[in-house]
Amino acid sequence: MWYFDPTVMLLIPAMIFAFYAQGRVRSAYRKYASVRNRRGITGAQAARMILDNNGLRDVRIEMVNGTLSDHYDPRTRVMRLSPRVYNEPSIASVSIAAHESGHAIQHAELYVPLKLRNGIVPIANVASMLSWPLMIIGILVANAGNYAKGNLIMDIGILFFASVVLFHAVTLPVEFNASSRAVKQLEHLGIVYEEERSGARRVLSAAAMTYVAALATAVANLLRLLVLRERNQ
Repeated sequence: MWYFDPTVMLLIPAMIFAFYAQGRVRSAYRKYASVRNRRGITGAQAARMILDNNGLRDVRIEMVNGTLSDHYDPRTRVMRLSPRVYNEPSIASVSIAAHESGHAIQHAELYVPLKLRNGIVPIANVASMLSWPLMIIGILVANAGNYAKGNLIMDIGILFFASVVLFHAVTLPVEFNASSRAVKQLEHLGIVYEEERSGARRVLSAAAMTYVAALATAVANLLRLLVLRERNQ
């Protein structure tokens, strides 16, 4: 009942980094959500300007409930923006909307990392649910004396989780590229003035940090699985 698994210690640095990244993105969002952009452009208006400028007039923009629930759905070609981003003319709003517009542009241009990530999504979703149960079953089978079968089950669980790590690794270039496109579009279309660009970049860089933290957490979990596998040789 009081057993402590020391492999949990492998997760602590990644968890600390993840908490820091989440705190940073919330801080940047709160700060720049209260700073009105000088042109008074809302997130929805900024997204429409960027999409139309890139020949994506058929991409719809909808409002969705939640905070920072903004995303672009490539299956339906719909951009969904949270209420504050959709309605408010803040630097944070136009930055987030521009980032999601970057994903729409990636999709239209058949950006290879995005296609790869979208292809991995269903596999990673299933693998993330099955990897740990398989590891636990494998450990129990091995501890019961059937080492060959137990280790095989654990190896399958590790391979499954490796696909989760691959998903997070592929996500990084997709997100960084979308942010880079966002900054260029904001500048090119004059949505933000020169003195407002640093604020937009801070919002986008803080958001990008969360994807780095997600990859770090996934890698730490994979290392933990490998240690557990080695321990049950």
